[in-house]
Amino acid sequence: MTWFPLLALVLGPVLLVEALLARYEVMLYTAGWRAPANRLPPGMPYARGAEPDRPPDAYLVYLDGIGKRRFTDTRDGGRLVQALIAADPGLRVLGQVQPYSPLAAPLAGRPVWEWIRRHAGLLLFLHNVMQIFVAADRRYRPLYNRAVGAQIADQLRLAGYRPRSGVPVVLLGYSGGAQVATGAVEELHARLRAPLLLITLGGFHNGANDLTHACHLHRLTSAHDRIERLCTWIFPQRWRLLRRSGWNRARRAGKVTVHRLDPATHVGPRSYISPVAHRPDGHTHLARTTGLVLTLIRDLRPTGPPGRRS
Repeated sequence: MTWFPLLALVLGPVLLVEALLARYEVMLYTAGWRAPANRLPPGMPYARGAEPDRPPDAYLVYLDGIGKRRFTDTRDGGRLVQALIAADPGLRVLGQVQPYSPLAAPLAGRPVWEWIRRHAGLLLFLHNVMQIFVAADRRYRPLYNRAVGAQIADQLRLAGYRPRSGVPVVLLGYSGGAQVATGAVEELHARLRAPLLLITLGGFHNGANDLTHACHLHRLTSAHDRIERLCTWIFPQRWRLLRRSGWNRARRAGKVTVHRLDPATHVGPRSYISPVAHRPDGHTHLARTTGLVLTLIRDLRPTGPPGRRS
């Protein structure tokens, strides 16, 4: 057991520094000292899928997990986005939003973080994990929600979205991206007046955000997903006892539907997005997840398609 004190001695100060730095961006945004960037690198499209010269069936904003550190998708996130576009050309998909940066600034490209990536890559994940907890903290949550909600709205406009057009906006949040998706609802409603559908995939969120202006939230989960189960334990707003939390108000309003994707795991070779793991019916986990997401998007009725209510 001698390794535990050593690990705590090394990681303790690192976690403390990360916890302090995680608030840095949201405070810069709030003070107005730095404005969020809304332009993408040259040659990078603001959306993929349906052409911008006609209204798409829906705009889908993919909010990636904690591995997100570039404008481009992570490996697993990229597989899911490509599968969705290939299966439904009527979608217009945005994957460049930075869920873990109120200033819309990716970690990749920053000299300090490039050095960390080469020498201590774990810190990149710790940075994004800490951002999730900043977004969940009641002191910073309204500021974080406003910043990232504004970022999403700006990217949608640049991708061709017209406010009050009635075209649905789908927020697909994987893992920690669910915290950002639920937090962006109020700002997106205020700026776009769009029908908003939320889909969480192994969603890690605290349940405090108000979902009044969301048409519906579909929770894609699995009994084998330990990370998602952890958030239902550590955040009191997810407990049924706190009836006035945003999550429980949405549940009582019939806005939350649970869909089981057993035996998928949160990450790894048997994850929700795995192209090699197979379900008992012969479909890969990626194909099953893609098909379910598209089914939910095609039916935006407030009650949602058949599923188990949370």
